[in-house]
Amino acid sequence: MNIQLIRNATLVVQFARKKFLIDPFLAEKGTYPPFPNSLRQDQFNPLVSLPISIDKIIDNIDAVIVTHLHLDHWDDAAKEALPKDIKMFVQNEEDAIEIKNAGFLNIEVLQQDTVFEGIQLIKTKGEHGRGEILSLAGLVCGVVFKHPTEKTLYVAGDTVWYEGVQEVIGTLKPEIIVVNAGDNQFLQGGSLVMGKEDVYEVYNAAPNAKILAVHMEAVNHWTLSREELRIFINEKGISSNILVPNDGESYSF
Repeated sequence: MNIQLIRNATLVVQFARKKFLIDPFLAEKGTYPPFPNSLRQDQFNPLVSLPISIDKIIDNIDAVIVTHLHLDHWDDAAKEALPKDIKMFVQNEEDAIEIKNAGFLNIEVLQQDTVFEGIQLIKTKGEHGRGEILSLAGLVCGVVFKHPTEKTLYVAGDTVWYEGVQEVIGTLKPEIIVVNAGDNQFLQGGSLVMGKEDVYEVYNAAPNAKILAVHMEAVNHWTLSREELRIFINEKGISSNILVPNDGESYSF
């Protein structure tokens, strides 16, 4: 297994000899306005450039997984760059309709027992915030990858720590976990994705797993920096368990 962070939540995952692109956010730096009612209203999204070219990112991709349709997980640049016949996995029928309307032809809604080229893909739930903000943030999902030749991988998606994440860890026992950990927020409503304490809860639930923290410093409403998270995990003595990759960095497991 190899996991490369491209930028934000965009990952290239090589798993059981297949190559997946997750949550493609492929626009050039500064293409989109800042998310409103949040920090850095003078900075356009994405805040940083892609670390490698789009052609290299999408080269030999076998399937794309879009956990939800927020701009920083599925954007116009991705719609334009990806071949329209590529295999697309989405969380529900509503998202499937939107992606079909963008011209894509091979779309499947993830289930608990989806199988792609011998790889089990298990859709997991997520909560994109806490309390009232949930109704505004909308539905999201994560996905667990299982195959006899690989360690179990859990890509949690845009979720905070809550009992649903704990249940996935307790039931499926992933050995590799990717969490979106920029603690992104609007000015009201609290965390939309994991902050450092959420990441610590993931570690406590899966102390033997390797945890990758992504979705950091790439869109204007981030509040947790890589440096702050690295200091936190060093203080906790868990820096060997939690990896905080830079854009373009990859890990093999």
